[in-house]
Amino acid sequence: MTSIKQNQGENTPLRALGLMSGTSLDGIDAAIIETDGIEVFTHGPVRSTPYEPEFRAQLREVLGKDAAPDGLITDFTKAQAEFVLALLAANNLSPADIDLIGFHGQTIFHDPANRLTVQMGDGALMAELTGIDTVAEFRHADVAAGGEGAPFAPLYHRALATELEGPLAVLNLGGVGNVTYIDGETVLAFDTGPANALLDDWVLTHTGQPFDEGGKIAAAGLVNEVVLATLLDNPYFDQRPPKSLDRDEFPVAAAINGLGLEEGAATLLHFTSESLRRALAHLPGKPARWLLTGGGRKNPALVQAIEAVVQVPVEPVEAVGWRGDDLEAEAFAFLAVRSVRGLPLSLPTTTGVPEPMTGGQFYPAPSKKRVSA
Repeated sequence: MTSIKQNQGENTPLRALGLMSGTSLDGIDAAIIETDGIEVFTHGPVRSTPYEPEFRAQLREVLGKDAAPDGLITDFTKAQAEFVLALLAANNLSPADIDLIGFHGQTIFHDPANRLTVQMGDGALMAELTGIDTVAEFRHADVAAGGEGAPFAPLYHRALATELEGPLAVLNLGGVGNVTYIDGETVLAFDTGPANALLDDWVLTHTGQPFDEGGKIAAAGLVNEVVLATLLDNPYFDQRPPKSLDRDEFPVAAAINGLGLEEGAATLLHFTSESLRRALAHLPGKPARWLLTGGGRKNPALVQAIEAVVQVPVEPVEAVGWRGDDLEAEAFAFLAVRSVRGLPLSLPTTTGVPEPMTGGQFYPAPSKKRVSA
């Protein structure tokens, strides 16, 4: 296989495998694409697996902390490396068939105001265990330069949307919500507010289930308008983008304690949709179409609430042929290729970084024989 070093200055497409573990802590997603970092030529195999409840609980314990125990970092990386090898084996592929891994890691702490973001994971260990060159630490350079470090998928959204009519909004409903507004050469992105994380945590606490499947619990409840108004009284929503959020940035416990299961779920679901109403004021135009990705697109109650807010067609990204369950993993495969080719991963209009910014740390697989460029 041609080495990354040989390919780095060329436009030859690379086969890249992206890994994503999102703030919803639902599990690991992996996806393979072929790209030159500008266009996406093929979409290859994908694989997802949920975390075991015990491991998810370990991850929850380090959320909000600026460091994780070495043992947990190692276990997390090993689990993802094993997942990579299982994906390859299931599709009759070997490590030699993959040029590059984009290893996002797990965000446990995000404080761009103090130029700090922490994605748990060991890129060097990933490269060693898989035998595949790896890019990790995607967000660090952006944050160090004064950017928000999030959202980081907008340039991938733009690459996929070249044939779609604008203005277009891509709304990712993961743990945190973020929107990418695309209209010709204009790309604006920012975190809109909560998405699934607060509702997931509420349902987990009250039922032991990791999320509100199908939005049935929230749909059965009535919104507490007083509590909702309290939640929306937050200066974040008036802040001009680009801007980003940590998963647990909204302290909701004091406001929602005392609500019943269904009332609390309905109120938190509408907190997400009403956060989006606040976000509309920051867009340069009115999107003619909204495409939803992330786990929240599978919640009919949430989708209905969003439709009531935006008043234009709302569809899952599958409506235009994108793979919603795999989009974030694909994005970090795409960004890994951009990283090794020195292309920007973020823009002033996506993260507020002062200038288009590349990033990512490259970890060569130690078993490969390297040829100088």
